Amino acid sequence: MKDCIFCKIVAGKIPANIISENPDFLAFHDINPKAPVHILIIPKNHIKDFNEVSPEIMAGLTKFAQEVAKIVGVNQSGYRLITNIGHNGGQEVNHLHFHLMGGAKLKWHHLADSDPKTAL
Repeated sequence: MKDCIFCKIVAGKIPANIISENPDFLAFHDINPKAPVHILIIPKNHIKDFNEVSPEIMAGLTKFAQEVAKIVGVNQSGYRLITNIGHNGGQEVNHLHFHLMGGAKLKWHHLADSDPKTAL
């Protein structure tokens, strides 16, 4: 998708602080980090979100994400791997991406803006 910011990063049209890449995936620093380590992991081919990804792509992404966790040094101390799906899930860029966050004890301080007892 030509207007997608992540596709532009893959194409080299927008610079990124790249951690790792292979023919299928790219990992780079988030420009607005929410943790001491905050890396975005994306497939190089445009996939809208988790609902559209195949099990085969996820298998490769899993291996790649594990390698990235080792590269940035959080594989032993612990990390969080998150993908947001759709508006209510907090997805801001419509290109499948995972946030790999770590480097500190992470909290869930803003998980929901509503009272979970009345949300359902």
